[in-house]
Amino acid sequence: MAAQRADATRKPAIDRLGIGRHLANIWRLTIKELRSIRADPVMLILVVYAFSINVYTVATGASVEANNLAVAIVDEDRSALSRRIADGLTPPLFRPAVEISARDIDGEMGAGRYVFVIEIPPRFEADVLAGRSTSVQLNVDATAITQAGNGSAYIQTIILNEVAAFRAGRDGVSTNPVDVVIRANSNPNLKSSWFTSVMQVINSITMLTVILTGAALIREREQGTVEHLLVMPVVASEIMLAKILANGAVTLAAAGLSLVLVVEWWLQVPIVGSILLFLTGAAVYVFTVAALGILLGTIANTMGQFGLLAIPVLLVTQLLSGSATPLESMPIWLRWIVWIVSPTPHFVTFAQAVLYRGAGFAAATPPLLAVAAIGGVYLAVALRRFRRVVLGG
Repeated sequence: MAAQRADATRKPAIDRLGIGRHLANIWRLTIKELRSIRADPVMLILVVYAFSINVYTVATGASVEANNLAVAIVDEDRSALSRRIADGLTPPLFRPAVEISARDIDGEMGAGRYVFVIEIPPRFEADVLAGRSTSVQLNVDATAITQAGNGSAYIQTIILNEVAAFRAGRDGVSTNPVDVVIRANSNPNLKSSWFTSVMQVINSITMLTVILTGAALIREREQGTVEHLLVMPVVASEIMLAKILANGAVTLAAAGLSLVLVVEWWLQVPIVGSILLFLTGAAVYVFTVAALGILLGTIANTMGQFGLLAIPVLLVTQLLSGSATPLESMPIWLRWIVWIVSPTPHFVTFAQAVLYRGAGFAAATPPLLAVAAIGGVYLAVALRRFRRVVLGG
């Protein structure tokens, strides 16, 4: 009650202050928040790790394309065509094919030595040249599900291409009526690291902004320093904005350095669009998720409660953002809910358009407007709870 009376008595005086005094208060509180971050070495280490080593390990360690896969071949035909198929399995997609016998297939695959074993039957070349129906058996170790799916598609394409080229060389005409030419835009070699590195930077922005702002509020409540703010000539909006600006500035600076030093220089991922435009949009997004962090900080009373509350929120937000799985694969009702309540899918759309396809400000404006609208709702709810729960107003 004393805090409420103190807040009520100082509000008229503060309301009479000009905008310059409000900005001065926000500036001083922001400096205080930055000093608090600087004095927390664990949090600084987390920021550095999340935007450097974590981005690198996720980009290089979570590869989804076929790469250096172990393959064996059972050649019961011993023909020029069978040797041609074996020679077509080349690095970097596959290791050089190793020839084994049919009786060794189960043992070798059970021991995990080979992901694929190709069985070429007797008289395979003769049947192909005679136009008779024949088959090639592909044994797959499906415990490595991603490699099994991608690798099987590559092997099937290689076999079909080698058979078609072999028949064309013998007959002098191509057996394929259509020649399909594939040109992959923005990622010609379909390298997953080009995608996962940038998406991990976005995930780190989301995670650290929520953690930094929420932890800053919880830390003051646990240490009792929030009581000092009650006797200062400041209002709740100034305190909230200072926390958002300070922690958001740290996150934006780390994200910008991560894109330049880790993504572009260390991982050699080409950034097509403007990093400055991306950081401009990221500032709007950081403001939104920082308000979410403040909101979670007003719900939790301790740092442990905040951690338990933030984990499912961040997990659901990232999994349903379109950075891990396409939004089109979700049920329609879930997709609409995510688009309405979460700013992350809109920011992922913005980031992909700017960094991958080089979109300009006009094309990137619609998702940013959606982020800003959701952020306005988050900020209003967080400010209301901050006044009622933290300041007792």
